[in-house]
Amino acid sequence: MPSIVLEQVSLGHGPTPVLVEVDAVFEAGACTAVVGPSGAGKTTLLRLLNRFGEPDSGRVLLDGTPVTELDVLALRREVGLVPQKPVLLTDTVAEEVRVGRAVDGDTVDELLGAVGLPDGFAARRCAELSGGEAQRVCLARALAVRPRVLLLDEPTSALDGASALAIGELIRAQVRGGGSVVLVSHDSGFVAEVSDTVWTLSGGRLTHETGKQP
Repeated sequence: MPSIVLEQVSLGHGPTPVLVEVDAVFEAGACTAVVGPSGAGKTTLLRLLNRFGEPDSGRVLLDGTPVTELDVLALRREVGLVPQKPVLLTDTVAEEVRVGRAVDGDTVDELLGAVGLPDGFAARRCAELSGGEAQRVCLARALAVRPRVLLLDEPTSALDGASALAIGELIRAQVRGGGSVVLVSHDSGFVAEVSDTVWTLSGGRLTHETGKQP
């Protein structure tokens, strides 16, 4: 099962430190949440985990191998990032889900259902989607590639309660299947519901807050 380790990771934006010699383990086969104040660098941290960003110093490792030694495209298929602000690349939802991997129509429908989108949604035009719908389509697109690790940035920020429940079940299914999830969220109720471990990022420091007891 995949684990991600940060070793003495530091990163700054100009003179402002975002991460200061951070050590952390995001456990295999679990959902780890990262919480903290707005602007603390939670999204920046998430982007380091599959090389959408690079630290100034320190190392990020996947299963013991520095991510800098892995092919970046292969890494991003293993560690899939779903951003808070989705970017859709194609005309229709069905085409969008297939961007990373060719799947048949039934699989497209199953993936869309898993993220809480209704029957027939595959025919919708991407330009007509709301922000919450677009984010869920991005999640279905990521799932189509079968990543071992899902990185989710504020996955419930634009969703109603029923849709958030679907995302919670998807996270639990990813973990049950042997995968891992790293989640950034301001939604404390959602974090409490789905996470096994919670870290807090503040002032450039990442501190281990809680872990559920067996």
